[in-house]
Amino acid sequence: MLLLPFAGLWAGATIIRNTLAHETKAALPIICIGNLSAGGTGKTPVTSFLYDQLQVRGHKPAILIRGYGGTAKRPLWVDPSLHHANEVGDEALMLGESRDVLVARDRVAGAAMIAANGNHDVILMDDGLQHPYIAKDFAIGVFDGNLGIGNGWLIPAGPLRIGLQSGIKTIHAVIINGNDETGITSKLQPHMPVFAGHLTADQSIIDALDGDPVMGFAGIGRPNRFFTSLKAAGANLVRSLAFADHHPYSEADLVRLQEDAARLGAALVTTKKDWVRLPAEWRERIGFLPVSLDLDAADALVDAIIATIAEKGA
Repeated sequence: MLLLPFAGLWAGATIIRNTLAHETKAALPIICIGNLSAGGTGKTPVTSFLYDQLQVRGHKPAILIRGYGGTAKRPLWVDPSLHHANEVGDEALMLGESRDVLVARDRVAGAAMIAANGNHDVILMDDGLQHPYIAKDFAIGVFDGNLGIGNGWLIPAGPLRIGLQSGIKTIHAVIINGNDETGITSKLQPHMPVFAGHLTADQSIIDALDGDPVMGFAGIGRPNRFFTSLKAAGANLVRSLAFADHHPYSEADLVRLQEDAARLGAALVTTKKDWVRLPAEWRERIGFLPVSLDLDAADALVDAIIATIAEKGA
């Protein structure tokens, strides 16, 4: 309750910023994948999934991302063979392994750079749902089914970046990652398209461990989701350690993790997002568990995005 006045200040600052902001329309369609709350909801797997689906349908997407945690100040095409997570951010580096990804703090400049490149016909903007300076042609709100909107209060009293009812008005479709345990569906507008998503771990990685002890660690928005995925996939998880989101692992951190795992006779396993932040020599010693998104009725969502692309190009 003590933080409620600060939540009011957050709301006031947001209103002022949005009132003063000049919204720019990009040359290419902007498909925004974002969330109404702070913390991990699974936006990056959704972005990966939609990129791949649009490619299969013959489109040429590019991903526009801020590059949280990176030092790059100007728009930059991500090249995993040249860049490190401390330059472009862990999410951008992970996405850039097999996809066209542009990091840009200035989303307007980034969108313009992608359009000028001439090789793409749609932009998938990872995050930025509340970014008031660029117009979104189609916006997808991603929710964690386990957490929903938490206590329903604004930052810092709660997890919301924007009030639920105000936020819902800015999105065209909703993806709920995991089972809807908080009844978020009932809080949405009656005709809002809602899609159920589930993150699936790569079973071959777990099978290769053959029941050996595993020590899991993660520095993501929802570390417990990773530990749950490990156990659900059948891993013999003997210890789990959670770090802050985007945690920059120091040499001391990694040595301590290695020593703890050795005492337990366990293999170290982390998320792909954490793994790309590790120094190259440590990547050889630590495994990661890839996850992919399964989305119910995915064709309907992709069809809606393709219709938006066609409308923008008309």
